[in-house]
Amino acid sequence: MGDEWFRFTYQDFAFSFLSILLEGIPFVLLGTIISGLVDAFLPAGAMTRLLPRRPLPAILLSGGLGMVFPMCECGIVPVIRRLMGKGLPIACGIAYMLAAPIVNPVVALSTFAAFRGQEPLLMTGLRLGVGFIVAVSAAIIIGRLRPEWVLRKRILEALPKPVQQGDGTVAKKVRKRRDWKTLRKKIGTAAAVTTSDFIDVAMYLVIGAAIAALFNTSVNQEVVLPLANDALLAIVSMMSLSALLSLCSTSDAFIAATLTFFPFASRLAFLVLGPMVDLKLIFLYAMVFRKRLVLGMCTGVFILTGLICLRLHHMFLESVL
Repeated sequence: MGDEWFRFTYQDFAFSFLSILLEGIPFVLLGTIISGLVDAFLPAGAMTRLLPRRPLPAILLSGGLGMVFPMCECGIVPVIRRLMGKGLPIACGIAYMLAAPIVNPVVALSTFAAFRGQEPLLMTGLRLGVGFIVAVSAAIIIGRLRPEWVLRKRILEALPKPVQQGDGTVAKKVRKRRDWKTLRKKIGTAAAVTTSDFIDVAMYLVIGAAIAALFNTSVNQEVVLPLANDALLAIVSMMSLSALLSLCSTSDAFIAATLTFFPFASRLAFLVLGPMVDLKLIFLYAMVFRKRLVLGMCTGVFILTGLICLRLHHMFLESVL
């Protein structure tokens, strides 16, 4: 019975594993380098100065700031905490936190490269578009809540008064004189952040690549056909898998692209949900936000992503592809 659904071949596994790994590693390295530079050199006030005073335009713009200030989800939570401490409105912080790991040029490039021959432009555009919609929707809803319902007490107490009141006032930037010593320190910080993030992210990529390679080469696809053949089950299964694997958004497309027996829309759901909700992110979110907020936000993002992808599936995706 075991041979019918599982048959391991080392050569097939090794070839698939190394193919996924070698394709994804360069984008992981590029993403972590950019994250390190942003973390070290981006002044806290740089983002807040770009935002309009009106809440809705500010949230919408925050959802797209990842195209200018790209960040990996592995390091986004500490950065958001620091930015909110410098005056970034809470709703804008939520929008940037959820959207930046998806709506950024590195992820767009890696997704396009991973899906060569599988409608790469369509997948890339939909991933960025759906990710933006989900992130902004969550931020708008959370922005209507009282700050004390959103942030942990110690985080709330550390915020500037205008942010606690929710009026969106941006704290003044404290300008520091730059000299060579400061520059060397920043370069050292960028290198340290890059190294730390690369080791962490590469570990998740290796685990994800191993699971994907094992799944593709050893598991009889007939076992998962009941899931893959039902749109709703396929979408829920792929979103659950993305949350469990906890992959980095700069490399997860190389995993999703290999799962060709799953529908296109379910793989889109995998790529949208993973950078917003996974096991490691839930613990990171709980460091800044109240547990009820984390639970509600993650559940809402899961449901909204699933509904959008299911709607896309029934509208046109599968008929086109």
